[in-house]
Amino acid sequence: MAKGKPGKVRTSHILVEKHSKALEIISSIREGKDFKEMAMQFSTCPSKKKGGDLGFFGKGQMVPEFEKAAFALNVGQMTNDPVKTKFGYHVIKRTG
Repeated sequence: MAKGKPGKVRTSHILVEKHSKALEIISSIREGKDFKEMAMQFSTCPSKKKGGDLGFFGKGQMVPEFEKAAFALNVGQMTNDPVKTKFGYHVIKRTG
């Protein structure tokens, strides 16, 4: 848990339309590419300007699939598989 933010997580994400693109991005990050740079380059979400940072949020503030994946991660951890929501495919990294 983040200090002073009980029940909240902080995440960054990269949103893309295709599952295959999300898998490529995950692979690139695992090979050493920077998450923020990948977000700025490929994400279709306005958060890309901030390297994908979504800030802190609590339960009930994000779509259920995203929320479930975000809360399951440890700080510094990234999803192994793309998370599908009505917006597309997310690569999620918990940052706080």
